[in-house]
Amino acid sequence: MIKFLLKGLIRDKSRSRLPVIVVATGVMLTVLMHAYIKGLMGDTIEMNARFSNGHVKVMTKAYAENMNQTPNDLALIGTAKMLSNLKNQFPEMEWAQRIQFGGLIDAPDENGETKAQGPALGIGLDLLTAGTKETFRLNLTNSLVRGKMPENKGEVLLSEGLSQKLSVNPGDKVTFIGSTMNGSMTVFNFSVAGTLSFGNEILDKGAIIVDIEDVRNALDMSDATGEILGFFQNGFYDDESAINTSEKFNSAYSGNPDEFAPVMKSLSQQGSMGQYVAMSEYWVNYIAFVFIIAMSLVLWNAGLLGGLRRYGEVGIRLAMGEEKGQVYRTMIFESVIIGLAGSLIGTFLGLFFAWLIQKYGIDISGLMKGSSIMMPSIIRARITPADYYLGFIPGLISTVLGTMLSGIGIYKRQTARLFKELEA
Repeated sequence: MIKFLLKGLIRDKSRSRLPVIVVATGVMLTVLMHAYIKGLMGDTIEMNARFSNGHVKVMTKAYAENMNQTPNDLALIGTAKMLSNLKNQFPEMEWAQRIQFGGLIDAPDENGETKAQGPALGIGLDLLTAGTKETFRLNLTNSLVRGKMPENKGEVLLSEGLSQKLSVNPGDKVTFIGSTMNGSMTVFNFSVAGTLSFGNEILDKGAIIVDIEDVRNALDMSDATGEILGFFQNGFYDDESAINTSEKFNSAYSGNPDEFAPVMKSLSQQGSMGQYVAMSEYWVNYIAFVFIIAMSLVLWNAGLLGGLRRYGEVGIRLAMGEEKGQVYRTMIFESVIIGLAGSLIGTFLGLFFAWLIQKYGIDISGLMKGSSIMMPSIIRARITPADYYLGFIPGLISTVLGTMLSGIGIYKRQTARLFKELEA
């Protein structure tokens, strides 16, 4: 029977071409929209991960308890060995050392006297090592307002607001005044390489980005770091995988009472990020559910109308003596074939367009002037396992249900009235 139905659908384009196109279009939009929403909602998580939280973060137990204060006196030591162990234990992840610090930035005049001062929040990261991905993670190059990226030791990036406040330009000298890891006072000179726009009011008022080796020299943190951030190589945060990774790491230090023993936390275990991750997942599912229901109703209606338009054909088949149950079953089988074909084609097209958006993204930098670091300037989709089967819900199930509903009328047809209907 299936072979017979396939031949009929192939030969009669009016029964197959348009329904398959309608189903494929609906499924394509469902898959594409789900992947797009997943990527859009995940962009904010990724920006937080890249800027401060990482997908996972390694620090000392004491540092983790006071993480909001970024206490560098509780920083990790022996980080070269720790980093090597992390790379060996978790080769599927990329690791980056960070030091967050604060202090006073002093801008001297032509006589070397202070002309302006301002407080600053600082981030030390790897800017100078060949092949470093830190510049890419924070989108620093595209966020330059003036000047250039640091190319030599002793060069820093200032926020544009702080540079305006201190009246300094790229090439000028500034002095950092703060405290070292051991609590003593430190004074360190830097040269301004360029200025950045963070897109965040607090950071734009006073922030500096420095190569991590310069920060270590300034803060007396040789072979030490405040945090080691881990990132999944696919570029997307996976809460379950991150939690499993942190549990695996922490199990090796679970019996160590030392407050300076390392501990790993997933992004969702840091501050309020757990609530945001849960809320993001909830809204992705909610929006996807609403869209799937809407597309299901459209395809249900298409199946219903398709069945109603065939009442003339049904009448002829019944007048020729075909059983009502046989007619009903063949219509359902046909809708299953159409639903499967349309769902497969639509899923393939949806995944293809979602892959294009995931790989190349949609550039909205023209709408996000001044917000390129803290807000994503390129929106990307994210393909998940659900996208491979999600489209079959409206594509197959709704199409078949619509045909089943319209086919109920077959059992209400009276053979005695068929010829009168056909004459009309």
